[in-house]
Amino acid sequence: MKKRIADFFRLRLINPLVNFLIQGITPEKLSLAVTFGIILGIFPVIGTTTILCTAVALYLRLNMAAIQMINYFVYPLQLIFFIPFIRLGEFIFSQTPIPFSVTQIMEMLESDILGTMRDLWLANLLGVAAWLLISIPLSAIIYYITLRIFRKLNPEKLQTRSSEYSD
Repeated sequence: MKKRIADFFRLRLINPLVNFLIQGITPEKLSLAVTFGIILGIFPVIGTTTILCTAVALYLRLNMAAIQMINYFVYPLQLIFFIPFIRLGEFIFSQTPIPFSVTQIMEMLESDILGTMRDLWLANLLGVAAWLLISIPLSAIIYYITLRIFRKLNPEKLQTRSSEYSD
């Protein structure tokens, strides 16, 4: 099982990243694409990450395939961090936590649909605020770690290895 998981990540994540370097993307640009793919990929507003990554890739002239690939890989993290970001935002801004069980939300909707929508909108805004506070230092950390890794990978050496495997 571990080998299958390792093979999956090597085939679907590591090899494409190495190929981007072989194709001539600079380590700096690839690190930016990976960083923004991760940071925007965990943005706590479901359904917005593809658009955000596209906008950033176009604005910064990053490789669209690289940023979207990373965005899709971290999608499970967006779901995992969604409620923790909201809870952190509630804590930071001293807001009363909103119940998030399906039953509680259904009860809230039945009793006051507009109030529930307002409360959930506020909760999402609190989550975005918490994401923003975390994303700034996390971006720097991710960028410098990936930059060091990508700089250590010599494209000429990678090109030689790549051609050996294609024969």
